[in-house]
Amino acid sequence: MPRGVTPAQAPDANRSKSPTRDRATVIGCIGAFAIVMLSMIMDGGNPFTLLLPAPIILVFGGTTLAALASTTMKDAKNVPSVAKKALSGNDTVVEDTIPVMVHLAEVARREGLLALEKASAEITDPFFKKGIELTVDGTDPEEIRDILEGEIDALRARHSEGGKFFADMGGFSPTLGILGTVIGLIRVLANLSSPGLLGPAIASAFTATLWGVLSANLFWIPISNKLKRVSSIEVAQKRLMLDGLLAIQSGSTARMVEARLMSWLSPRERDDLNHRRAA
Repeated sequence: MPRGVTPAQAPDANRSKSPTRDRATVIGCIGAFAIVMLSMIMDGGNPFTLLLPAPIILVFGGTTLAALASTTMKDAKNVPSVAKKALSGNDTVVEDTIPVMVHLAEVARREGLLALEKASAEITDPFFKKGIELTVDGTDPEEIRDILEGEIDALRARHSEGGKFFADMGGFSPTLGILGTVIGLIRVLANLSSPGLLGPAIASAFTATLWGVLSANLFWIPISNKLKRVSSIEVAQKRLMLDGLLAIQSGSTARMVEARLMSWLSPRERDDLNHRRAA
């Protein structure tokens, strides 16, 4: 069921449907890290040798602070919530908005646009609520489009700011790893007269590069890409709402609204929606 829409507003076929959660990012990151550790064990290595404090502090601490230097404190405060959004999954399913819009179209055709005012009082999604209120007020369709398009552009900009932090971390992390290797090699060169110190120093040096490349490609870049995908899904849902509201305002029948909105979906998404309705 779309976020911000109460069960009472949705058709009966959707009332029992619980929000979906996408754990792909968590599964992918943890699984990829486990494979790296497994390959190290199969090669005769010991993963615990990677737990050297100096390289870890340099790579993770330095990467975070470098990314912080590339943004503002206001944006940085939103990073935990942005990370949670990427890791905890996304409950926005675009195709589940269509039955709700069709239901509203039926109400509007049967009782008039003013009947949607009661429904707008129960909706918690700010975008959806504003769109219905503008429709009920008889706002010109072009003005509705301009206002809601502005909301969508602002939403996309906010999402872009959140994903940028992790994209920056993905860029800085390998460089910090190389920096750690350089620092370690300086230590190696400074202790050439002490062969017993060379082994740990070389291990620490290349461990920094490993953590830099590993964290960038297994954590930061995937999280950044996931946030881009979540943003595109949410923007698509808002655009579908906009298209549906404009169709309702123009007096389209529920069947026409459904046909118009179904064109937004892929054949597989249409089949999934029809199967859920049949169930």
